[in-house]
Amino acid sequence: MKKEIWLLGIVALVCGAIGVFVGLHKWQDPSPPAGTSHYFFNQALPDLENNNKKLSEFQGKLLLVNFWATWCAPCVEEMPELSALHDSAEFKNLQVVGIGIDSANNMKEFAGKYKISYPIYVAGMAGIDMAKKMGNQQGGLPFTILFAPDGSVKKTYLGRLNMETVRKDLASFS
Repeated sequence: MKKEIWLLGIVALVCGAIGVFVGLHKWQDPSPPAGTSHYFFNQALPDLENNNKKLSEFQGKLLLVNFWATWCAPCVEEMPELSALHDSAEFKNLQVVGIGIDSANNMKEFAGKYKISYPIYVAGMAGIDMAKKMGNQQGGLPFTILFAPDGSVKKTYLGRLNMETVRKDLASFS
């Protein structure tokens, strides 16, 4: 009887360890296989003038991609800070990019009013799916991704950015 209990205990521990391994592996950010580019760089989106742009043009740069919407208060609050970061010479080779979850007309009006200095692309509601494929499983906004120049995802941020934290992260990857 004792032998059977020990055997059952060992089987339970092994199954538990396998479950933990599978669970942790499932929630890791998907990394593209070596030699392939990240999902983001394989996309093309229209800019505010309805010119389709390949996002691959940003490969090789330190890249901060911000998913936002005009109706998202935290998104609106952080945009002047993102513009200032983009315009500063603080980080060599830094590019900030906005991906809007809204209509082109709303975004164009907004960008004109708030003088956004970095490129903005129109994803519409499809941007939610795009963000989910890039790690935003909650679907919340704003959602920001830091890419290293090699195209790898270094960090993701859900919610309003803490610019002090972002600057520290940028400094560590630039």
